[in-house]
Amino acid sequence: MHLDVLELRAFYATPLGSVARRVIAGHIRRLWGRVPGETIVGIGYAPPYIGGYRAEAARIVALMPAAQGALVWPLATTVNAVMVEEQSLPLPDNSIDRIVVVHCLELSEHARPMMRELWRVLAPEGRLLLVVPNRHSVWSRREATPFGHGQPYSRSQLQKLLAESMFTPVSWSSALHVPPVNRAFAIRRAGFLERLGSRYWPGLAGVHIVEATKEVHGVIPAGAGARRIGRLATADGSVNRTSPAKAPSTGDLRPRQ
Repeated sequence: MHLDVLELRAFYATPLGSVARRVIAGHIRRLWGRVPGETIVGIGYAPPYIGGYRAEAARIVALMPAAQGALVWPLATTVNAVMVEEQSLPLPDNSIDRIVVVHCLELSEHARPMMRELWRVLAPEGRLLLVVPNRHSVWSRREATPFGHGQPYSRSQLQKLLAESMFTPVSWSSALHVPPVNRAFAIRRAGFLERLGSRYWPGLAGVHIVEATKEVHGVIPAGAGARRIGRLATADGSVNRTSPAKAPSTGDLRPRQ
């Protein structure tokens, strides 16, 4: 079962959540560099990681699972967050250049159907990036953080899931070697602990970060239409049930000419 979106937002407002965002976002930026003119989709709770691309991407959308709930995001401009069923995405085939999946795969009750949906919507030359709790880490055993919920994965389990879903891994990395505690001594030394852990204990990192491409010889499965649910939480925590988010149309997701 997914965590509530308000719990996820509250975690990233803590010092430890800020460290997690900075460390993981740094890994993503080093992998992808700049992505001018591309279409980026985040699935799960991705705003902390895709927000930094808003100034350069042609289109950027946060798809938030219905079981999790959705936030109005971003607050200052046009809403780019949509509530979806992760196994039935409201996106055209081969339409997305980059997909980030975070706080989703380990919590989903439909992991394999969701992976097939990701294959369907990813462009032939696109990139999929999964951020998934490492089952061998301390982070996966502490429910005080979002990375301690759901089903963590080993690297071999992720490799098997990707192969079954017709994805080919192109890079593996790990992050979150800092201990999962909101203590000042750990927060102040987060950079040092991250460098130390990545050098000497990479297998104990809090999350796997794997980038993959789709195997284009696969057959696109027939999928049912997505069901939208009108429940968005605003920044002050209130819930709007009367104004459902509008799913992006095909035109919304294609770069402007």
